[in-house]
This record gives sequence, structure tokens and C-alpha cells, in this order.
Amino acid sequence: MSESMRALVAGGVGEPLDVLRLESRPVPVPEAGQALVRVRATPVHASDLHVLRGRYGFAPGFPTVGGHMECVGRIEALGPGVEGLEIGERVVVVAIPAVPGPRVAGTWQEYLVADTSRLLPVPDGLSDSSAAQLAVNPLTALLLVSRELDVRPGEWLLQTAAGSTVGRLVVQLARHLGVPTINVVRRRDAVEEIKALGGDEVICTQDEDLVRRVAEIAGPAGVRKAVDCVAGQVGAQVSQVLAPGGELVVYGALSTHRQTDPAALTIPLPARSLIYETKTVRGFWLNRWFGTASPADALSALSEVRDLVADDVLSIPRGEPFPLERFADAVAFAEAPAHGAKPLLVFDDDRDGGDT
Repeated sequence: MSESMRALVAGGVGEPLDVLRLESRPVPVPEAGQALVRVRATPVHASDLHVLRGRYGFAPGFPTVGGHMECVGRIEALGPGVEGLEIGERVVVVAIPAVPGPRVAGTWQEYLVADTSRLLPVPDGLSDSSAAQLAVNPLTALLLVSRELDVRPGEWLLQTAAGSTVGRLVVQLARHLGVPTINVVRRRDAVEEIKALGGDEVICTQDEDLVRRVAEIAGPAGVRKAVDCVAGQVGAQVSQVLAPGGELVVYGALSTHRQTDPAALTIPLPARSLIYETKTVRGFWLNRWFGTASPADALSALSEVRDLVADDVLSIPRGEPFPLERFADAVAFAEAPAHGAKPLLVFDDDRDGGDT
């Protein structure tokens, strides 16, 4: 093992391509309870870029290695007293910062150290592309449907942004669980795609009225369970179609993706509806979930996700690989509209022929 490694480092807050630089850094040494992982592939998430722009829910100390979510690699070394893991074992590193709690080292580097409680062994039959994307989007879908809302078989689930990565995973998971879905999309050309995935009903806001269509599908009483990733007026309409006592979980705000004014990040909710119909609207943030879940519960949920992907219940879109030196292209790809794939920063490793 070489004594130095490449790392993609942000010098401060700003536009990613203005603040990111490739640097040579010493390979870290694992301490007790830690493992050194040689990274194979790591995604460039929109949230990673929000962190660099100072628009996310936490701010790292700068300079910082980029990549604050997940990666896949192999264990290169173990710290003192570590048991249950082996050198050479293939693992997913869950680098999602727990709020409250400490953060793991950034994933945009050749080697990183992580607590063993943040490592999930994965089978060699699972591609690097799928393994590198296990810990964010599929886990979010599982938690929203099965934990946050506990949607039961036969019970309608309404979701917005159904064409997003999480939205498509929600469709697949709901179908597996026997949960019928009402899926809201923005574009007419997405309707057939969502139906082909197993979505039961699809509403296109381009030419359909969301409130009226939900009443036609689920009845005038509305739906009891809903998830929203859009916020703004769409989020308000979803709250409107909730049945009395219904629950809405908001986990994103795509309608304000380019907004920098905090006052614009809103969902206008009618107070009378919330009060007299006792509806519940609450948020979900994966980082905060990791800060409150026990390590055992977190690994249990991740293991469930891994098995669902390995069993082809959940299909993760194949990532688009970019060598670390082409990080500028990866960032541009991450922000391109409707590309349908996640950019992956990949590292050469002649000893491993895994499929990225």
C-alpha cells in the first residue's frame, strides 16, 4: 500500500468547480474500532454539492474531502481489537453524517477510515454501481414506506416526484408489499414509465388537476398516507387531499432546488385543515434518522435494503463512472436535467475485477 493517496478536497464554501481541488494526502491509519477501506466507487449526490454551496442541513469544517454519503470498497486494514470483519472483505461505507453526532471522513478519496458500525458487508454478486448507492436512496424509500408511515397492504400511498430515483424505488417497494400507489409526475412522458414499474395510478400535473384526480381515484375522503419531495404549492395540494387524521412526510423540496432565499423554502398549509381535520405534516431527513437510530437498527435497515436489491426487488439505476481526475465532468453530469443515472467517481484497483 502506498503512503499517499489522491483526494478531492474543497477549500471552502462555494460553487463546486471553484472550490474543489485534487490533492495528495497521507493514507489514514485505523484506530480501535475502525477499518481502513480502499474505495472502489462513490456517488456524486446533489446533497454533496449542496454541502459545498452551504445550502445543506450541516456544514463541515473546511478544507474538507468531498462526498458525504456513501461508497463501496474493500477493507485494507483493521484497527486494534476489531472482530467480525476480514481484510479484503467488500463493504459499503455509510458516511452519512449523523445529526446530532460525528461525521465520517469524506468518500471522494482513495482510502478512508470508518467505524466498523458504519460498514455493511456486501456480496460480490452485487455490482459496485449498485453497492455504492445502497445507503441513501433505497434506504430512504424503505424508511418512508415501512417505518415513517407504516403503510399497510391495500392502503393507498400518494407520492410526488415519482419519476425521481427515490420515487421509482418507492413504486417498486410498494408493489412488493402490496401497497397501491398514486404517483404524481411533472411530465406527460413519465406516465407510462411509472406504470411500467408497477405504479397503479399516475397523475401528471402538466395537464391534470392533482386535487380532483386524487378524489376520483381514492374517493372524496382522500388518502391517509403521503410522501412529498417537491414542497411549495404541490406540497400544499398533497396536504389538501389528506383524509382527516392523515399523515404527510416531506423529505425534499425540489420546487426550490435553485432557491437561495430561505423565505422561499415553504409549503403554504391551511391552518383550518390541520386543526379541524387533525392532519399531520412532518419532515424526514436521513441524516437525523442516523443520529437517532441505534447502530443495530441502522445496520438492520441497511441489511434489509441490501437483500431487497440483491433479490432484484429494488432496481438501482446503473451509475455513470468517472475517473477521479474527471470530477468536473461528474459534477456537470450530476446537475444535468433528466440524465437518469448517478455519476460515480471510480478508482482503479487491479486486484479487483468487480463490475462498476
